[in-house]
Amino acid sequence: MNLQIGAVAHRYRDVLTGFFALIITTLLASVAGIYLGSVNELLLLIPGLMILVPSSINMRGAIAGILSSRLASSMHLGAFDINYSRGSVLGDNLRATFILTVLIAAVVGFIGYIIGKAAGFAIISVHEMILISVLSGTISGLIVTLITLLVSLGTYRYGFDLDIIGAPTVTTAGDVITLPLLVIAAVIVVNLPSTWQSLLFGLVLLVVAAAIIGTLRGTDTIQSIIRQGFPLLAPLCILGTIAGLIYTEGLEDLVATAALLIIIPPFMNGCGAIGGIICSKLATGMHMGEIEPRIIPDRNALSGFLNNYVYALLILPLMAVIAHSAAVMMHLDTPGLLMMITITTLSGLIVVTGLNILAYMTASISFSAGYDPDNFGIPVVTSSIDLIGASVLIHVIQLLL
Repeated sequence: MNLQIGAVAHRYRDVLTGFFALIITTLLASVAGIYLGSVNELLLLIPGLMILVPSSINMRGAIAGILSSRLASSMHLGAFDINYSRGSVLGDNLRATFILTVLIAAVVGFIGYIIGKAAGFAIISVHEMILISVLSGTISGLIVTLITLLVSLGTYRYGFDLDIIGAPTVTTAGDVITLPLLVIAAVIVVNLPSTWQSLLFGLVLLVVAAAIIGTLRGTDTIQSIIRQGFPLLAPLCILGTIAGLIYTEGLEDLVATAALLIIIPPFMNGCGAIGGIICSKLATGMHMGEIEPRIIPDRNALSGFLNNYVYALLILPLMAVIAHSAAVMMHLDTPGLLMMITITTLSGLIVVTGLNILAYMTASISFSAGYDPDNFGIPVVTSSIDLIGASVLIHVIQLLL
């Protein structure tokens, strides 16, 4: 009896912890949304910038999410210690995270240019796209990694579950930090003389080369993380880029009704954070033998799905209220509070249903195949949310407005 009461109390504490983490991250992600709404005209003035927004934000959160999820599993398994040296769990994960950040940032810029051109959009040059992506990605990546490290050490010190706190925190940090740095980098790069652009591009190529050498000379753990992470993340950049194309295609309408532009970062962040929680919990559960990778999810997995719907119903209306209120205060157009709540909640519930299924399938398949689900779950789900979320949100807006 006492064990049952203890289990219920522990679950209640976990759900409550996740709820407060999501509330805080929703508020912070809304800051990124308000910033996006405030630079709406700049998005039109720098062709191709909006294409980079979803994939750049997503990759910061995905890479930091991998770090957070792996550290969470090592804590649960008793393998974590505060040691930054080469060959340690923490040290190797931090080094691999930086290498992935640099390499994927270069890929994001290149893919953004190729797909944008193929789709027939007016777009800045390829070296400008890569420069913007790598400069903003590397700086924001370092900051987000530091935040992930501090959160990990804090949860380790005070006994909280990093699976629940880590994903919302790092995905939000990716939103709040990456977006303004992306815009600042874009303004700087497009206004640089061509000579300075060439010199800066050469420096970026040297950094990318150093990252490749760091992989080849890295420990087995570093090579394993890069070997599993890069082939997964690089193709997933395509999903974020396509999401950027969807937003770019409807950019004039979004700029005209800026409240809808404001809702994009918190909506994507909230869905991504919820997806990150379930991915991290599924990975840890499978590592510890508490969740079996079966075709039909067991009770523990279904319990996580239910928690996701509860989280969604609590934070989605809050996003809408904040976006509408910000638009009113900034004298920007809004379709109205009730319509904002309807659009956000309906879109979010559809996306959460998809991410529950996708998270479980990804974790089960990767674990059954002998891979670490920590390396696959969050990147696959958050990248897919970019595309699914963009499509669902735009279609619901078109349906209701």
